[in-house]
Amino acid sequence: MTPGVLEDVRVLEIGQGISSCFCGKLFADMGAEVIKVEPPDAGDELRAHGPFPGDVPHPERSGLFLYLNTSKLGVTLDVTGPTGRGIFRKLLDSADVLVENHAPGTLASWGLDIPALLDAFPRLVVTSVTPYGQSGPWRDYRGYDINVSALSGVAAGIGSPDREPLALPLAQTEYQGAIAGAVATLFALFARDMTGRGQHVDVSSADVIATMHVAHSKLPPVLYRGARHARTGHRDPEMPYPQTTLPCKDGYMCLGAPQIQQWARFTEAIGNPDWVQNPRYRKRRAMAQEYPDEVDALLAPWLMARTKEEIFALCREHHVPFAPIRTMDEVASDPHLAERGFFVAADHPAAGPLTYPGAPFRLSAAGWAIRRPAPLHGEHNEEVYCKRLGYSRDDLCALRRAEVV
Repeated sequence: MTPGVLEDVRVLEIGQGISSCFCGKLFADMGAEVIKVEPPDAGDELRAHGPFPGDVPHPERSGLFLYLNTSKLGVTLDVTGPTGRGIFRKLLDSADVLVENHAPGTLASWGLDIPALLDAFPRLVVTSVTPYGQSGPWRDYRGYDINVSALSGVAAGIGSPDREPLALPLAQTEYQGAIAGAVATLFALFARDMTGRGQHVDVSSADVIATMHVAHSKLPPVLYRGARHARTGHRDPEMPYPQTTLPCKDGYMCLGAPQIQQWARFTEAIGNPDWVQNPRYRKRRAMAQEYPDEVDALLAPWLMARTKEEIFALCREHHVPFAPIRTMDEVASDPHLAERGFFVAADHPAAGPLTYPGAPFRLSAAGWAIRRPAPLHGEHNEEVYCKRLGYSRDDLCALRRAEVV
């Protein structure tokens, strides 16, 4: 297997749920050695989270856990007591990075205060990915994906204007927080190469999502002009018509034609119907803001007579940037993703062979790979504690009996 670009980086991961797992996975699949630390009893809470093969719950067969923990070593350890805390500090002796997502103050309550850790391990980078960060009035509140969606303001802009706001789907705030954490950790490692010292990386998922408002030009009008951003549902009235989602014969199409030439090519492709010649339907701003339903109704018969793929093929032929809304089944069988080798098969000793999403990027000279399946609960205890830290098998048995590992 080609060495990964991060093969010299050692990461210790201790946390529950998606954000710490995905942050660690990004390092592990790029070649870093990531040791995942789980509680001895039930392990990571994700082990109880489906989907499960055959819909049969099992702590070693959670699809979400298996995906988020590829390429990692897995150990069990109770760090809340003095014995486990001492073992954890031995693991930190050789670590470059500690990734965690516990509520602020949790590590300190276990005797692992972050400033003290940075003093004891001056080259260590500690990355905390939490809903609201390590400071501010919200820092001590528990938070989940739905809370971050709501409190960061992104939910206010999702959904129909006459209905309730909607949260981001599929735990996006946790994944985005994890990506920001991985990038910021790399920055901290670069800085360590120059200064010789690590630092604490504080990632707030709410900050990350709010930053995206700025990038998408939703927050600046509020900051600079006091304007209130309104939900627009399935269309964007700020863009010339069409910038919308409409049904077709077997699903939905995203219609977007920011350039007038694109709209002209589309109307030509559908046969230049009579209504296109009406001056009322040449005012694209008015079409978007004043009578979009009227124009949607004119397009509906043509759309409803055709499938997504038929419309998509015609639009590609005429260089019109419309796109089909794919279901998850369609994404899984997408020929473009298949050609890029996006989906990767891996065999797991408890769950069997499964297909996983692959790398979200390509590095021409570095090897991304699923280097091993997600660890069984405590699978690498002997390898890590005995072969690396010098404990005997009798020691390990004693630690098991004491419920330390």
